[in-house]
Amino acid sequence: MANAPPTGCVIVTTTTGDRAVADRIATELVDRQLAACVQVSGPIESTYRWEGRVERGSEWLCTAKTTAARFGEIERLVHDLHPYDVPELIVTPILDGSDAYLEWVRSQAANGL
Repeated sequence: MANAPPTGCVIVTTTTGDRAVADRIATELVDRQLAACVQVSGPIESTYRWEGRVERGSEWLCTAKTTAARFGEIERLVHDLHPYDVPELIVTPILDGSDAYLEWVRSQAANGL
């Protein structure tokens, strides 16, 4: 990922309309050490435009704490597991935080690099 934050850590978010899919994404990301932690929240209500129509639906939010270096692998995994044609994948840099926590995130998401 270009322009990694100074901490090297990011938050990656995605949503899905199915709790089981959200749980599977969370488990796979942590099992494969692509993320240190994934929180699943919801249901949340989303309003969006899709194929020319305003849609509303219940979704589950996955919030993954990881490193910028792992985003490419996370993106591939989410696309493989996700039922949406265009899944949400947003990366938010972590500019600062607890040194101990950020070191833990880096250590958990560094396996295989």
